Amino acid sequence: MKPVEIESFLARLPDLRVLVIGDLMLDEYIWGRTERISPEAPVQVVDVERAELRLGGAGNVINNLLTLGCEVQVLTVLGDDEDGMSLRKMFESKKVGTTGIVNEKTRTTSRKTRILAGNQQMLRIDRESREAITAATQALLISRLHGMVPSCQVVLVSDYLKGLLTEGFLKEIIAVGKSAGVPVVVDPKGINYNKYKGATILTPNRKEAQVASGVTITDEQSLLRAGRLLRTELDIDALVLTRSEEGMSLFYRDDRETHLPTEAKEVFDVSGAGDTVLALLGLGLGTGMTIEASARIANLAAGIVVGKVGTSTVSAEELVDVAGRRMSDADVKIKRPEMLAPVLERERALGRKVVFTNGCFDLLHVGHVKYLQKARNLGDILILGLNSDDSIRRLKGPKRPLISEEERAHLMAALKCIDYVVVFDEDTPLELISVLRPDILVKGGDYSPETVVGKEQVESYGGQVEIIPFVDGKSTTNIIEKILQQYREE
Repeated sequence: MKPVEIESFLARLPDLRVLVIGDLMLDEYIWGRTERISPEAPVQVVDVERAELRLGGAGNVINNLLTLGCEVQVLTVLGDDEDGMSLRKMFESKKVGTTGIVNEKTRTTSRKTRILAGNQQMLRIDRESREAITAATQALLISRLHGMVPSCQVVLVSDYLKGLLTEGFLKEIIAVGKSAGVPVVVDPKGINYNKYKGATILTPNRKEAQVASGVTITDEQSLLRAGRLLRTELDIDALVLTRSEEGMSLFYRDDRETHLPTEAKEVFDVSGAGDTVLALLGLGLGTGMTIEASARIANLAAGIVVGKVGTSTVSAEELVDVAGRRMSDADVKIKRPEMLAPVLERERALGRKVVFTNGCFDLLHVGHVKYLQKARNLGDILILGLNSDDSIRRLKGPKRPLISEEERAHLMAALKCIDYVVVFDEDTPLELISVLRPDILVKGGDYSPETVVGKEQVESYGGQVEIIPFVDGKSTTNIIEKILQQYREE
């Protein structure tokens, strides 16, 4: 995916509300040194140096969502104990909605304690309940489910087989999602996948798909059989089968299949990658993207997190950066205003002057290039505000532009004198100027400074307006007339 597409996706996330339903747990890490053997038994003694509590289980999905700036609600069950209270406080501190948390008195909140020495895990201690939630707890969760789903754009279900996601509860989750038109994306576990029937998307890994389908996966053909079987039997819109170092395969309701190669350059730790896939896939659907586009973003994010040690999240900056490294320099220059603004702030803090100009630039010619080169010489960074196709049609009529905005943006970004290109849809660049706050506003042609749109805004914070004359006789209109005349004569 292009960086500008990633930026467009990221820009919609702050307005997104996501409901996460799943098994929550506390991950406790205890780090220390081991230099001796216990006199009581032939075991190593760990001298504890530090300890840390983290969100675990479905909490890692929530961490991924929070890192990308979404609003998150959680629906789950916790024990009525100290660890349950700790989890609730952690959510409240992260501004995660906790109205969907139900406490069950007889339940033990899941806590996994890992003891590490020299970055080597020595021991893991699990404290948890695995029995199914009570009928009363399920009824209370379903009641809250009906009130929460309609206000969300996507529901993410993270099943760790700790007793929360019973068949009855899952059936209700999927039904309520369908009724509200909200996609339900599930990261499944176990042998019985019938309980997920009718969900929007399931995201099993290769081992999970093998167990659930009963098909021994040894090669490409057996993997395809397993994926097709699960997609059909479960009546889901798509199965996204993650394949570790081989990427992921998508199986659609209309029998189409798409295979995405891995985006990972190095693999250090695959723990948590499934949580990242679930989170990003759901966010893509929640913002209105297609299943394939959502999967491509999830695949990109998974490729980033497996290059880190421990369950990790992926940031907006990492997504844009990695997407940019896969594209040409020109593509990287094309930005959305909200992503470019902080970049310009950092540049200004280093004492660099930002120059802004705008225009249609339909049929690039030498007059355009000379104008832009002169504009670039007025400062250190030149931003080009490029009129969208719709705005050009409003300004110049239905026969223009001759070149689409995507092609024009790429052509302009390829010019050495231009540092960034931003496409805007308004009739004037006033809103764009307000967001980017250039130090120098440049306009070409016969304008006087008093008639330049944005002059008051720029001068209000100490900026200036410059006028650069166009090259005589060089214009898109003249080129069009010359072409028409020559072809008429023929």
